[in-house]
Amino acid sequence: MTMLKESTILHLRFPFSIFLMPIYFFALSQSMAVDPINMILSYVILHLFVYPASNGFNSYYDKDEESIGALEKPPPVSEELLFVSLMMDAVALVLAAIIGWQFTIMVFIYGMISKAYSHPAVRLKKYPMGGWITAIIFQGSYTYFMVYMAINDLNITEIFTPDILFPATISTVLLGGFYPITQIYQHNEDRKRGDKTLSLLLGIQNTFFFAGMMFLIADLGFLFYFVSYFSIFPFLILQIFLLPVLYFFVQWFRKSLQDVDEVNFRNTMRMNLIASSSLIAYFIFFIIYF
Repeated sequence: MTMLKESTILHLRFPFSIFLMPIYFFALSQSMAVDPINMILSYVILHLFVYPASNGFNSYYDKDEESIGALEKPPPVSEELLFVSLMMDAVALVLAAIIGWQFTIMVFIYGMISKAYSHPAVRLKKYPMGGWITAIIFQGSYTYFMVYMAINDLNITEIFTPDILFPATISTVLLGGFYPITQIYQHNEDRKRGDKTLSLLLGIQNTFFFAGMMFLIADLGFLFYFVSYFSIFPFLILQIFLLPVLYFFVQWFRKSLQDVDEVNFRNTMRMNLIASSSLIAYFIFFIIYF
C-alpha cells in the first residue's frame, strides 16, 4: 500500500467498512455451524477488498469535491484509483474461490451492482427509489445471504429457509433507514451532479422521519424474529444496546430543526458510527451469551 498515492488510499475509505459490518456480525451471530476458515476469509474478502474496491470505483466516477462517506475532504482522483479498485475486486474473487464457486459468483454480482451505482452508463444513483432499493437489498439481505452461506459452508439452495430469510429481510429494512441518512448532508453535491437520491427527494426533515420509520419497522422485525426463534430476552437486551443510537438520533433531529447546519458530514458520521458500533457490540454479545 505504501507504493500507492495517498489520494488512492484515502478514496478506498477502509474505515467506511465499519458501517456495513453489522450485517456480517448479524449473520455470524445466527450461524449454527461455523466454519472458522470461511468465517475469517469472508470477513477479509468483504471488508478489506470488496467494500474498499467499491468505494474507490464509485469515487473515481463521482469525483466528489465535498465530503463523502468517511472522507471529509476528498482529494482529486487519479487513474491509479480505478486500476487499484479493479485489482482489489480481482483479488476478492480469487480469495472467494477458496470458499466455493457459488460464493464467488455472489461476490462478482455484488461487485457489478456496486459499479452500476455510479458508472455513467447506468448510474443507479440518479434514480431515488431504484438506487435506494438496489443499495439496501444488496448491502442488506443479499450480503446476509452471502455471509451466512460462506460461514456455514452451505449451498445457495440451502439458505432460502424462514429462519434465514427472516433476519436477511430485517437487514434490508435496517439498511433502508441508514442509507438515506448517509446522503442527508450531500444534497448540494448530488443536486449539482444531477443525482436525485432518496434523501434529496425527501428533503432533510422527511429524511429523518423516513429513517425513523424504517428503524421502527426493523426493530419490530427483531421483536418478531427473536420471539419466534429465541425468546423476548434477546430483544430486550437489544433495546439497551440501541439506546445511544436513539438518543443521538433524536438529539440530532431536534438540533437540525433549529439549525440546518447541524446536518453535516461530522454528525452523519457520528450517527453511523454509534449505530454500527452498537449493533456490532450487540451481535458479539449475542454470540457469547446466546
